[in-house]
Amino acid sequence: MKRAQKQAIVDLRIHNLRDWTTDKHHVVDHAPFGGGQGMVMKPEPIFAAVEDLQSEKSKIVLMSPGGRRFNQQLAAELSKESHLIVICGHYEGVDHRVIEHLVDLEISIGDYVLTNGAIAAVVVVDAVVRLLAGVLGHEQSAADDSFATELLEGPQYTRPAEFRGWKVPEVLLSGNHAEIAKWRSEQAIKRTKKNRPDLLG
Repeated sequence: MKRAQKQAIVDLRIHNLRDWTTDKHHVVDHAPFGGGQGMVMKPEPIFAAVEDLQSEKSKIVLMSPGGRRFNQQLAAELSKESHLIVICGHYEGVDHRVIEHLVDLEISIGDYVLTNGAIAAVVVVDAVVRLLAGVLGHEQSAADDSFATELLEGPQYTRPAEFRGWKVPEVLLSGNHAEIAKWRSEQAIKRTKKNRPDLLG
């Protein structure tokens, strides 16, 4: 992320919704209509902030447990956008008029609820930025990642070749690139079957 910003590959900015409030207490939330626990984020500061920051090329994203499940494919789609505005949900959520009339896409990073949508936003931003050209040290890194295909990435090893009696698989020391590629493919399938059989359909 630091490299991406230093090389001007990405321009990250964090904004405080309270800067777009008009009351003296800078209130961004209120009790829900119809009753119920918790507070709901008000529409006025969200609309004001987005309308102030957006351009014709902006894609407006809301972090929400009710959104589309985030995955590598969606990260790749978002990495092609020239300008993302990410709204971080809080409390019991946002006024639904934000979703109906402002947001292009709701995203959830998993089937659980966080206290702060900014945490989820950091996950999305990191996953998207690392796919931009020039961010990673090696361009093939992203292509070889887990979820870049329908398989998890296979196991990786480094020096020493033996640690506590556990040896690196011989094929990785052989120098035979065809055999290494075959082994990695087999291991990726094996690991996916074990940890994420749902990916194999």
